[in-house]
Amino acid sequence: MLATATTTLPSPARAARPVTTPPAATVHDAVKVYGRGDNAVHALDGVTVAFDTGRFTAIMGPSGSGKSTLLHAVAGLDRLTSGTVRIGPTDLSTLRDKDLTRLRRDRIGFVFQAFNLVPTLTAAENITLPARLGHRRLDRRWVDQVIDTVGLRARLGHRPAELSGGQQQRVAVARALAGRPDIVFADEPTGNLDSRTGAEILSFLRSAVRDLGQTVVMVTHDPVAASYADRALFLADGRIVDDVDDPTADDVLDRIRHLGG
Repeated sequence: MLATATTTLPSPARAARPVTTPPAATVHDAVKVYGRGDNAVHALDGVTVAFDTGRFTAIMGPSGSGKSTLLHAVAGLDRLTSGTVRIGPTDLSTLRDKDLTRLRRDRIGFVFQAFNLVPTLTAAENITLPARLGHRRLDRRWVDQVIDTVGLRARLGHRPAELSGGQQQRVAVARALAGRPDIVFADEPTGNLDSRTGAEILSFLRSAVRDLGQTVVMVTHDPVAASYADRALFLADGRIVDDVDDPTADDVLDRIRHLGG
């Protein structure tokens, strides 16, 4: 399916809004400052938000709005200047570096614009690598379901150099999902892909939420990509300025234009 910024797509089936399930992640009064004095930059300026379990959230905003900083802070890749981030009930600010590394490995999945696959390993070995590094036993039925969801069954024995860019990103998505993490963070996951392949990857993430009950938080600049989400958050100058349920590409484009992105 070809998807571009001007393509009209049918609304993807969305996850039902949880009623009593605690959020997968929460952020309270998050502040992130780079530099000091007159050179200080407030990348995040008092952000408070919850990411619901079993939903797909897109984070959007103009360049420099703080969207990637927010994702990195919630994912435990960067520490806040002040405020709190929790994955489930766990306050990340209370964790030592070793414990934070373990939490990222065991409870969080990552999908980046760069596929970050190990070139000497097969697709199957890349998918299971985080669990092997953590000496964790994977649920084989779950892994098989993930592999079938992303359509990789026939390519498991191939190394990254033998796969197309879209296939490599499918491996990255499967790797993120294989350990059944509390939450998956995706940072511009379709940025290196053509529009058709990008639409396939977004459909896989959509299926992971709808069919597998996964929680996904994605940073994107693409209105069509955001239309796959259940919710779109809009940042400007380090603050949340809009929060839209069931966004369409036109909704997102209008808001981005208003923000000057």
